[in-house]
Amino acid sequence: VQLQASGGGLVQAGGSLRLSCAASGRTFSRYNMGWFRQAPGKEREFVAGINWSASTTDYAESVKGRFTISRDNAKNMMFLQMNSLKPEDTAVYYCAADRSPVRIGIRASANEYGYWGQGTEVTVSS
Repeated sequence: VQLQASGGGLVQAGGSLRLSCAASGRTFSRYNMGWFRQAPGKEREFVAGINWSASTTDYAESVKGRFTISRDNAKNMMFLQMNSLKPEDTAVYYCAADRSPVRIGIRASANEYGYWGQGTEVTVSS
């Protein structure tokens, strides 16, 4: 699976952004997907995940109620709608695909993901 993230930018606190992840290669619809982020000087952290059929989602506590993950398997796309953005959301955001297809359960560990996009930068100003 090849992944390309886009949609990052500079936004004021309280604003919104929608990140996109375009997939190509192996059968996208068979893979659980996730969004991760990495702020300067910090570890990469799980933001949100969605299973291969889009029937289950999971979120980090810090983004629950503000971010929404979705996917369109027909278009090989995944999205992250980010609302009520805060300065602490500033990071490079990465989309990732599970290392194995049709696994049960969404993983929050980056080690469970075998395919990564190049990242898109999100900056939230106060």
